[in-house]
Amino acid sequence: MRNQFTIRLKELIGESGRSQNEICKGLNVSKQKLSKWKTGYNEPSMDELILLALYFNVSIDYLLGLEDESGAKIKPDR
Repeated sequence: MRNQFTIRLKELIGESGRSQNEICKGLNVSKQKLSKWKTGYNEPSMDELILLALYFNVSIDYLLGLEDESGAKIKPDR
């Protein structure tokens, strides 16, 4: 799941048209923290996931790769 989160986060940041500084200010997180999330070095807490979902106007399930852009659930590969 971590890989899907980092992919989605990078896409959302790129699609937002905002600078990393603007995003960090909007989320009230450091550039280092955002960078670690983007690289998969660290994962956000539940509270931080909620902030990310609200900021980018997506669901937590979307951020985690559990649903697609339309909101349809994705079945995990096993």
